[in-house]
Parts: sequence; C-alpha cells; structure tokens
Amino acid sequence: MPAVKDYYQILGVGESASADEIKKAYRKLAKQYHPDANPNNAAAAEKFKEISESHAVLSNAEKRKQYDRMRKLGAFAGTASGRGAPFGDRGGAGGGGMRFEDIDLSGLSGFGGLGDLFSSIFGKGRRTGGVEPIEMTVEVPFRTAALGGKLAVNVSVTEACPQCGGSGAAPGAKVDTCPECGGRGTVTFGQGTFAVHRPCPKCRGRGRVPSTPCPRCAGDGEVAVNKRLLITVPAGTDTGQRVRLKGQGQRHPGGGAPGDLIITFQVQPDRFFRRDGLDVHVTVPLNLAQAVLGSKIKVRTLDGKRVVLRIPPGTQPGRKFRIKGQGMERNGRRGDQYVEVDVKIPQRLSDEEKKLLEQFAEQAELKY
Repeated sequence: MPAVKDYYQILGVGESASADEIKKAYRKLAKQYHPDANPNNAAAAEKFKEISESHAVLSNAEKRKQYDRMRKLGAFAGTASGRGAPFGDRGGAGGGGMRFEDIDLSGLSGFGGLGDLFSSIFGKGRRTGGVEPIEMTVEVPFRTAALGGKLAVNVSVTEACPQCGGSGAAPGAKVDTCPECGGRGTVTFGQGTFAVHRPCPKCRGRGRVPSTPCPRCAGDGEVAVNKRLLITVPAGTDTGQRVRLKGQGQRHPGGGAPGDLIITFQVQPDRFFRRDGLDVHVTVPLNLAQAVLGSKIKVRTLDGKRVVLRIPPGTQPGRKFRIKGQGMERNGRRGDQYVEVDVKIPQRLSDEEKKLLEQFAEQAELKY
C-alpha cells in the first residue's frame, strides 16, 4: 500500500496540538508556500495544496475527530491493530462473530491524504448520492474585511469529461452492469473492527462499466479544472466567518446539481489598524512639544479619509481618544475608532534645545 499523507506531519504539529497551534502553523506555512510568493513553482503549489487540505480537516472539530479515529484504528499503517480483514460484503468480512462498526467518512472525502488512503484500497472512486461541499480557507486583507468588497479565489474542481460527457466510455463502447458491485455502485470493506462503505473501484460508483474506457479521462468520466471566482466579502468580516456558495463546488456524479463551496475567511493583520469587535484601534506618534503644548493632528480612518483630532496641552503617553462612528459596520451597528498616542522622547538634542528644556524644568520645579 502506498504511503499516506499525514496532516499533522504536513503542518508540523503534534496530535495534541490546540486549534490555535494548528492555525499558527498553517498561516506560517501558507505564507511560505503561497502561489503568489512562488510563481511558476509547481512543487510549492502542490505543497500549498497539501497545507490547505490539512488545515481544512484539522481546523474542523468534527472532521478532525473522524480523522483521529482513523489513525487510532490503524488506517495509516494499512491495518487496524495489526489485523487485516478481507474485502467484500459485510457478512463475509465479519465472519467468525467479529463486530463491525460503520464509520461515516464522507466529510473527509476530497482531501489528498484520505483520498490517497482509499485510492490505495479501492482505486479511484466516485461518490454516490449527495455531493460533499469543498471547503477552503481564504486570506482577506484587513480593510477588505472591514469595509466589504470583492476577492478573487482559485478553486480546483472536477467537471464532466468533454469527450465522453461523463460516462467514462470511449465512443462506440458497450456499457454493461458492473460485475463487481452488481450495479449498486458501492462496496463494503472491513478492516480490523470497522467496516467502511465506499464507491465500487471497478465502476467508480456508476454501477455500469464500458468495454473501452474514454482515452481523455481514462474512464473517470471527469477531469480536473481550475475555476477563478469573484466572491463577495461582507463588511465587518472576522477570522473564522464562513460563506457558502451554492453550486460552485464539485460536479454531481449522477448529473445532478453540483456541490457547494464553503469559504472560511482568515483576516490578515494590518500595520496600522487593530480590531476589537466592531471597534478599531490605532497608535499615533506625538513629539514632546505636541504633547506638552497641545496640537491638532490628522488621523487616517478605515475609509481612507483623515479626521482632525485635537490634542489638548499636557497629554500623557498612552492616552486614548475616541472618534465616534469610524469603526466597522455590521448588521446596522457601527463601532468607533480609538486613537492611542505614543509620545516620542528625543534621543539627541541641540545645545539650544537642551537649554530650553533646562529652563522649562527649572520653572516646573518651582511649582511643586
């Protein structure tokens, strides 16, 4: 059996890693291998795909639970607890009174690691029934998330083979009922103490097999394509927020409606703005004279405009000022912008500046 990808190893984290540790590892690797940072680098693109697949499973509590269960049952070693069970129907695989447990792995379909696992057991398979949605994480610039806007994303999906129309048969080929599954389109295999129902490896879930497979898709009935979509980012979007795009996922093997695409947003940090709910926080520098004597400064807001802020005389370092209504807006509510001042103390002074400061210090000393 060929080697199977290990999502924990791909992200470089342990099995007990927290959600924050997984997120941190993903962001570090995604930044390193992102296609934009590695143009025309096929190896980096493949690595980025593995990283995204790993994060999609391990960041989802339910999928991670199922994935971990597979690991404990020995799926990554080729057997469960060192014992193998024959393939076939439930009765044959469960002979001798062995107890089987049906495990729903549908939520893990479409990802490289487990795809490789079941390809090694069955060959290429096809889902029957409903189509699982594609899930992917997309990084969003801070201001786009705050104000809303459009974002282009690339999605890898499958479409019906243009040569065979999705049948998997070569032109003029005879199509008969699959002898492996009897036309059901599914088979069951047992391994250790569990059984899994998966698409038939011979007919790939169609229940029928052609005498000659289509040369374009090798009998799969589908080909991989990359789609570029322009998605809408709602105003006030935060990290972890998700949107579902109907019909933008994988094609339905039976010719029905395609699956959905689920986007999870990862908001990128901004060098100037920081978020706290719907409020935004910024830090602006003041020189000593501005803080002592007072001043008027222009502060940039989310929409790119600048608001004049009055700094009163004697302003202390760390003081915060509120600009009402200049935060994020969501569901009819709008936050504020908070400006914290950072008074900069000069490290070098001219003789004249030193003399003026000494005079100021003497005058201030007389007041105490």
